[in-house]
Amino acid sequence: MTNAPEADVFMVFARTGGPGSRGISTFLVEKGTDGLRVGPSDEKMGQRGAHTAEVFFDGVRVPADAMVGTEGTGFRTAMASLAHGRVSIAAVCVGLAQRILDETVAYAKERSQGGRTIGEYQLVQGLIADSQTELYAGRSMVLEAARAYDAGEDTKLGPSCAKYYCSEMVGRVADRAVQVYGGMGYMRGVAVERFYRDVRLFRIYEGTSQIQQLVIARDLLR
Repeated sequence: MTNAPEADVFMVFARTGGPGSRGISTFLVEKGTDGLRVGPSDEKMGQRGAHTAEVFFDGVRVPADAMVGTEGTGFRTAMASLAHGRVSIAAVCVGLAQRILDETVAYAKERSQGGRTIGEYQLVQGLIADSQTELYAGRSMVLEAARAYDAGEDTKLGPSCAKYYCSEMVGRVADRAVQVYGGMGYMRGVAVERFYRDVRLFRIYEGTSQIQQLVIARDLLR
């Protein structure tokens, strides 16, 4: 669970009824509740500033007023949170892609090779142009997805499309950045090396890229 080591309250989804989505309810469980234990912080490939840890429940009992909403609405609550989160993650990917591209351009303008800056070489320019083009598309997609979500016009297809595209896009932008940096891009302490590791997680949480593909296709085929 993200931020588990710092959390004072946990949102927990638990089965309270029969099989299927209607048997799941949402609860708020406070830190310090008997039987609730947070494990040590995870050692991750990247995004180490976002602390995650396993949360264990051993005979945890909560009062009835710990339930959020009415019984059996947990799955709907989770899906609504995921849709909103997918737009947010897409926006984060756009912001990070912009930062990575800024780093790439600055390096290409100052790093010299063969008597001129590497930004003067057309193959490097091609990498930069590809990243800018994809970033432009991703930003446009996020703005439209957020507009439609806020207007209540689309709370499913748009968020999944934006999250899917932008999480894949920022990975390609990071990969090109390391390529432009060359060997320096593989060294610890260089920003693009850290970003390269950080962006990999975006394709996994809030629904993997493969889950987004299913959501998108099923929405169109239903």
